[in-house]
Amino acid sequence: MGIYEIKQMIIDDDIDGQEYVTADFTHSNKDYSVTFQKADLELINAWQFKEGTSTPAALPENIIESLREDIRKKI
Repeated sequence: MGIYEIKQMIIDDDIDGQEYVTADFTHSNKDYSVTFQKADLELINAWQFKEGTSTPAALPENIIESLREDIRKKI
């Protein structure tokens, strides 16, 4: 397994005139969700889920870039 595993990916088409891609993934036994703008894969937000709550996640740039590449290939 790589540094993370994408569990699911959702493409939201035309929400408020924008399109987004959200990927839920596991990294270091922790669950995360990131949302990118679909057009340029600019990061919109990142969350970590723990014990039924979510908090903003500070992910390393190498993981963000790797996620962008994986998402680009899938869309």
